Amino acid sequence: MKELTIDATVENILQVTSFVDEQLDSFGCSGKAKMQIAIAIDELFGNIAHYAYHPGVGPATVRVEVTDQPLAVLITFIDNGIQYDPLSKADPNTALSADERKIGGLGIYMVKKSMDEISYEYKNGQNILRIKKNI
Repeated sequence: MKELTIDATVENILQVTSFVDEQLDSFGCSGKAKMQIAIAIDELFGNIAHYAYHPGVGPATVRVEVTDQPLAVLITFIDNGIQYDPLSKADPNTALSADERKIGGLGIYMVKKSMDEISYEYKNGQNILRIKKNI
């Protein structure tokens, strides 16, 4: 398991993505899976940066674990910000045009569709969001 704790700012998304990519490269993750994970990081870490400590800045921890049987990567995002479960919001109606849909929710919907598992819990004053991608 590898872990990075960093200020939850939009400017740090690239550093988080690079950190996770290093772990993915160590076991030969496919380009498609890496791209899907990068999009998930952008959405999830971006949400923490924008909303968890608003209007201030606070820390976020990103933990990367690799499991086998099946080979998968488990990425956990942890912050001490405002309690928020992004999975509790209803999925957007993708049958509607972009003009007809309410703003928000599409990013987390894309993460749900591209990851094999996603879960949220609030424990000991921390938001804990986990994604799993089978490799």
